[in-house]
Amino acid sequence: MRFVFFIDHLSTWVGKTFAWAILILTLVVSYEVFMRYAMGAPTTWAYDTSYMLYGTLFMMSGAYALAHNAHVRADVVSRYFPTRVQAGLELALYLLFFYPGIFALLFYGWDFFAISYRQNEHSSYTPGGPPIWPYKFVIPACAALLALQGVAEVTRCVMCLMHGKWPRRLGDVEEIAIPINKEAEIKAAQEQSGEPRQ
Repeated sequence: MRFVFFIDHLSTWVGKTFAWAILILTLVVSYEVFMRYAMGAPTTWAYDTSYMLYGTLFMMSGAYALAHNAHVRADVVSRYFPTRVQAGLELALYLLFFYPGIFALLFYGWDFFAISYRQNEHSSYTPGGPPIWPYKFVIPACAALLALQGVAEVTRCVMCLMHGKWPRRLGDVEEIAIPINKEAEIKAAQEQSGEPRQ
């Protein structure tokens, strides 16, 4: 379990570190708006910088979201399955869909980055655009972090299959459905015991 928490902490640290990109993005866009409308001299670099920062933020927060079970899930039916069935289903989905997709992203993302780096590719959206290969490096980096976090998630599924309950997670983010389900469980228990509702 220590290994799983180590991966969770790493994904959390990376996610929180790259979350600062939103502040930099806000400053870049604000500066561009000021220069464009107040000074009448728009920048040539703000557009490229803003989409690179937003893309980096989006991609590098994927492992964080996976570590905290914060991705949007289509578990309308499966959350009512027994715990071991849920774990088996999730394990199958990780092995059949998640890992093939992540490995493809890692493999082709690395090629995408390597070609860009060898050519010293610059953005073509603006004249004298910034180098784009550092931004393309984010693609295989994101895939590697997701693959590592996937190991923790697969381990959780195996532990749940063995012990019949889900192992603990880091308590940073809680799914909205969890408090709703807890409320329903409390009401059902009160009805069974004959206690008055509050």
